[in-house]
Amino acid sequence: MSAIERPSDEFITLLRKSGDHDVNVAHAAQREFAKALETPLRKGVLTGNILGNIFETINVEPGASTEYPLDLISPGLEGEHVAYTNPGHGRIPERAVESDYVQIPTYSITSSIDYLLRYAREARWDIATRAMQVMEAGFVKKMNDDGWQTILAAGTDRNILVYDGDATAGMFSKRVVSLMQTVMRRNAGGNTGSSNRGRLTDLYVSPEALEDVRNWGFDQIPDSVRANIYNAAGEGPVTNIFGVNLHDLDELGEGQQYQTFFTSSTGLAGAVQTADTELIVGLDQSTKDSFIMPMKEGIQVFEDPAMHRLQRTGWYGWAELGFGVLDNRRVILGSF
Repeated sequence: MSAIERPSDEFITLLRKSGDHDVNVAHAAQREFAKALETPLRKGVLTGNILGNIFETINVEPGASTEYPLDLISPGLEGEHVAYTNPGHGRIPERAVESDYVQIPTYSITSSIDYLLRYAREARWDIATRAMQVMEAGFVKKMNDDGWQTILAAGTDRNILVYDGDATAGMFSKRVVSLMQTVMRRNAGGNTGSSNRGRLTDLYVSPEALEDVRNWGFDQIPDSVRANIYNAAGEGPVTNIFGVNLHDLDELGEGQQYQTFFTSSTGLAGAVQTADTELIVGLDQSTKDSFIMPMKEGIQVFEDPAMHRLQRTGWYGWAELGFGVLDNRRVILGSF
């Protein structure tokens, strides 16, 4: 629903009934209203978050286990892919492999909203629509924060920080992109011919970092790249450098939420390079084998009959999900 575009007459009628003086009529209408809101709210949450292209949603039946096997090849043993020369007779050597598993806990996230009954009776669809947008934003914000904190924790656990020691402090450079590419490749395991070998595909930086890119001179980037940057619509990757997509996040940058979570003592207690000011997050999204979001229960919306006594009408909802990074070699951190 849009706060500008008028909804259907059926919606307006249902909205009026939800504020009816007859409690039974109001509760029945509120129940139908909740059912009508559930599908668009669920869709809005899943498409509005900044995790849609990172985490793979895995629907899990209620009560089912959320155990996921890790890669059969442990970090540090990637080079031990072996085959044998067989002279044509004799027993082929046995090679047993096994894997650990990780269990990703799921938890409930909730949100609610309410407004005056008279707004419903007066069919103030603009207020009702805005209230639903606020409720949707609450779910989106919670999922974004939990997902990105999981990513940052996985990157911090690697204890690798890439930086360009020759660059001006606080200046995003081309060299830091190439350095992160190389370090990701060297530490992703395998060899040149390995299938699904890790590589840097996406960088998440602050809006200020993209401003640095826009100010790179003609001797640093070709006109085609500069045109892509100038014509960026603000959705998806802004540009591509060395085959790496650049994405801007408001939550990254000096003093911003995710960087503060990374550096603060109440968060991950990490640190950027001494002379640097901003954090960079690099991801390998070439394969969907690491970033997962098990979901046991999608968003459900219910009416709140107790609000009628307060001359208000309200709705609340919940979802049960979790976040996990199965292989932290798919994450690398840098700074500039």
